[in-house]
Amino acid sequence: MSDVARLAGVSIKTVSRVVNDEPAVHPETADRVIAAIEQLGFRRNLGARNLRRGSSSGTLGLIVEDVGNPFYSELSRAVERVATSYGRQVLTGSSDENRDRERELALEFCARRVDGMLIVPAGMQHGYLVPEMRAGTPVVFLDRPAGDIVADTVLVDNIGGTVEAVTHLANHGHRRIAFLADSPDIFTAGERLKGFREGCARAGIPYDERFVVMQTPSEENVGAAVRHLLQGPGAATAVVAGNNRVTVHLLRALAHTDTRPAVVGFDDFELADLLDPPVTVIAHNVSALGEAAAELLFARVHGDQSTPRKVVLPVRLVPRGSGEVPPE
Repeated sequence: MSDVARLAGVSIKTVSRVVNDEPAVHPETADRVIAAIEQLGFRRNLGARNLRRGSSSGTLGLIVEDVGNPFYSELSRAVERVATSYGRQVLTGSSDENRDRERELALEFCARRVDGMLIVPAGMQHGYLVPEMRAGTPVVFLDRPAGDIVADTVLVDNIGGTVEAVTHLANHGHRRIAFLADSPDIFTAGERLKGFREGCARAGIPYDERFVVMQTPSEENVGAAVRHLLQGPGAATAVVAGNNRVTVHLLRALAHTDTRPAVVGFDDFELADLLDPPVTVIAHNVSALGEAAAELLFARVHGDQSTPRKVVLPVRLVPRGSGEVPPE
């Protein structure tokens, strides 16, 4: 600031007033200060300023599994829209489904004095957040709950959605329905497996472990699952895919076979309606998930001291063609 003051021919106090948008600075003087700032490339240290004032940092922390996944990209944009309406910016990081990385990011955001955090948890141990929460940093979990602490949580109806998927396939004549999903230790995958089992029971279909494959979705893993589940005598005639990544890998694997099972995917995805056949999905409003979590967080930021809440958002079946394929 002393360099800016020297170049503009004013005092450091005048520079401070201009930088902080304080009144009582003559417009011509302010213009000289702004020109000097631009010439020298000066930037305010907002963290230091807010630390001195004891005020809001103007930022939120958001931790997702993978910001490159379209699901989390849409979620992030929804959080940003709400944050912007409250005059905040969002710091975002990807945990890569690694609990140590999640902890590292969360504590780094706390060290930067974020006003609150939104977390899609990668693990089930969140005791490390208790000191931060007691110190006044609110935390909201979304898409999955915290493991060992009580905190605000926003979810979608994972069980009900998968029940609806199985029911839909059964209503179209399928009795051998496979379930292909992410690792069972992930909350959403576990809940959707519960829904699959419940859906089978409601439809009068025996639950068969041979038709269930749960593992980290990759092209190789899903390709092997297709060969295991959908080929040979007694193969499944329909598949419930546990999330958008599983569905995409499944469709890619099926493109290299003559097998044409009915498919219902959990989570919608871009261009699903343009494929042949268009993909039937269990859809939910990803933006609504992010917005609900962000609004809940800002309620805490603004002093809401009520007991932690659990919000479950609805899902809906979108029939497009792939889920209506009859059994061969």
